[in-house]
Amino acid sequence: MANILEMKNITKEFPGVKALDNVSFSVKHGEIHGIVGENGAGKSTLMKVLSGVFTSNQFEGDIYVENALQNFESTNDSEKQGIAIIYQELALFPELTVYENIFLGHQEVDGRFINWFEAIETANRYLKRVNLDVDPETKIRDLGVGKQQLVEIAKALSKDVKVLILDEPTAALNENESENLLQLLKELKQEQGITSILISHKLKEIEAVTNTVTILRDGKSVATLDSAKNEIKREVMVKHMVGRDISNVYPKRSNIVEDEIIFEAQNITAYNSRIKREVVKDASINVKKGEVVGLAGLMGAGRTEMALSIFGNPKEYKVSGNVKLFGEDINFDSTRDVIEKGIAYVTEDRKNDGLILKQDVKKNITLVNLKTLVNQYKFINNHDEVNVSQKYIKDLNIKTPSQEQKVRNLSGGNQQKVSLAKWLFSNPKVMILDEPTRGIDVGAKFEIYTLINKLVEKGMSIIFISSELPELISMSDRIFVMAEGKIEGCLNHSEATQEKIMQMATK
Repeated sequence: MANILEMKNITKEFPGVKALDNVSFSVKHGEIHGIVGENGAGKSTLMKVLSGVFTSNQFEGDIYVENALQNFESTNDSEKQGIAIIYQELALFPELTVYENIFLGHQEVDGRFINWFEAIETANRYLKRVNLDVDPETKIRDLGVGKQQLVEIAKALSKDVKVLILDEPTAALNENESENLLQLLKELKQEQGITSILISHKLKEIEAVTNTVTILRDGKSVATLDSAKNEIKREVMVKHMVGRDISNVYPKRSNIVEDEIIFEAQNITAYNSRIKREVVKDASINVKKGEVVGLAGLMGAGRTEMALSIFGNPKEYKVSGNVKLFGEDINFDSTRDVIEKGIAYVTEDRKNDGLILKQDVKKNITLVNLKTLVNQYKFINNHDEVNVSQKYIKDLNIKTPSQEQKVRNLSGGNQQKVSLAKWLFSNPKVMILDEPTRGIDVGAKFEIYTLINKLVEKGMSIIFISSELPELISMSDRIFVMAEGKIEGCLNHSEATQEKIMQMATK
């Protein structure tokens, strides 16, 4: 089968960093091609080259579409050649309707006017092609993330796409939505002949749907695997991605959990006035010293809402209940008070809530506990700030050219490490980790698991929220399961299975 796309000897440099180093790969007509690699390996940069975000004079190398050499000077140029990219952060306008989003920027004009009736009818056809049964006049804000993702694909199809690029498309989807999306890619391939490039950290998805896989490491293409040769296996991909075998994805922990309960959240009820319903209902959990307590549940079960409620309620729910740390009541109406008492919260949305992306690594790390760096003259001691930042960069193995690097320029895994460093600098007794490994690669996950083990071995306690059940089971000493805002039960590590958790989570 002939190639629809080739990228040859692509090299892209940023100040102090060679993001892509002589990368080459090709994609055949009508296949699903996977691209995998650790955060910072160059995946997103490569796709920005392909989609015209980086113009032809900003990189070295050649791009061929159906054997024709391309010189993309904009994303419009790549779209004209049938290349469409869907990013993890969806590019939809929430206040516009589905059909307006589908045709935004390329509306068909009859004379000087847009025929919106025809646009609605045409939008319906594209929605059927992606198996999405919604009214085209529905506003995007009224759709869930899974359906929004399908609108993005419908939008791409409306532009006569030949190569559909999906960057971490299932990162924010639940299991059913993820399965539906992957099935759609198969249908688009088999029934409509559309070629897809799938970028994902979820290697089981790559195993399930791809025909070939390109693996990047440190900006280089290090391997190409073929499903026809039975090469696309998780252990093979991991070995090429990290340059070594990771025999145990979940590192063993040596500490023995103490019997002392140091943290209790009792009878927490939270009412969200925006959606006019209770999101947490009379929920209670406790954590022992040196313990990892998992919090499981389906999307919308109330896990994040529970975490926010006990972390000073930054979303301003109407909250009742009690929170105790070392037996003392905490004023959990104030995030500042909660932090000062020794509780930290690493948010699931690091880009919007966890970090200041336009600030550098140093300022993000020291932000929460900056007062400890203020000297007698009420100025920040720059020397101390540099030392603190450098310590955490070293301890957490944050890959950055310097501590003055803007956080927005780091990979997802390194951004997550900066978020962790920020809260570690506050010297917490209890740390809440909300989806700490979402959207990061297997190597960075291993580092975060290892860090969690080190923290609890030193006596810290962890509340660990995760949608990945194998991860939750492997890392937790106990698991509380939530469903519809309620705690449905608690399982010890020895008795926790995916089946038991799902039975409790779907009550």
